[in-house]
Amino acid sequence: MDDNEELVVRDSNGAVLKDGDSVTVIKDLKVRGSSSVIKRGTMVKHIRLTDVADEVEGKVEKSVMVLRTEFLKKA
Repeated sequence: MDDNEELVVRDSNGAVLKDGDSVTVIKDLKVRGSSSVIKRGTMVKHIRLTDVADEVEGKVEKSVMVLRTEFLKKA
């Protein structure tokens, strides 16, 4: 990637995501290394973009997690 190119992050519907956006989980997700589940419809506020186009970081249930954009939609 060149220095002048920006990383474009899109949700499952193709909407462009930016730092600080809120997203909703569209599918129940098992958390690796834990027995907990992130339920469908869970709101994740104030996401942060990562260096990877299909991952974002957000706080879910008081812990920071990396989520795949294919399971998120912009709120």
